[in-house]
Amino acid sequence: MNFLLITFFNDVIFSKSVVKGNVGHDSSYKIAGVFLVNVKKMWIHHVFSSIILCLVSINVFAETRIAILDFELKDLTLAPRIPAEIKRTASIKPLLEGELKKAGYMIISIDPKSQKLADSGVGYLFDHHNVAAKLGKQFGADYVLVGRLHKPSFLFAYLMGHLIRVSDAELIGDYVSEAKGPNQKLTIKAVESLTVKIDKTLDNRYSPPPPSKQKH
Repeated sequence: MNFLLITFFNDVIFSKSVVKGNVGHDSSYKIAGVFLVNVKKMWIHHVFSSIILCLVSINVFAETRIAILDFELKDLTLAPRIPAEIKRTASIKPLLEGELKKAGYMIISIDPKSQKLADSGVGYLFDHHNVAAKLGKQFGADYVLVGRLHKPSFLFAYLMGHLIRVSDAELIGDYVSEAKGPNQKLTIKAVESLTVKIDKTLDNRYSPPPPSKQKH
């Protein structure tokens, strides 16, 4: 940009010399024409540079805003809703938010009270995308993820998620990630798997952590 300004002022000074008669009369029109062409080129370059700068700025600051609702537990085992499973279910939301933050997503917080007011029972928000979208819109989210920990057996469970686009209440992602056993490390891996699937639908920029080395 400094080079352009220097060039511009040099051409202005040179054009003044033409006007004052310091340059031959026969070539004055040609020089003036060249000056105008240079000014036009500089102006076009400046405009395109400004447009590119604006586009880059928009891309940097326009983060994708996503709200993660508290996961619900759907326990079909003979001993449902034991404290350990309730605790595991509560851990999924902050784990998922943490992984999405690493990928540059803006996490929109929806307080439990507002979620409870919008919810009419177990599975309601999971099945009623328009209600979930309305809740997300109230808090300025672009997308809402409604999640569930589905446990049909003592041996395994599934992290399930419905990703809803707030603007039109459209279900754009229906995800399932398996978590074998109640081990916290396996739950974390299932959350990472779910993050990969969500990110693939949206911005495609998440890289899951490498597998940890097992100690023998």
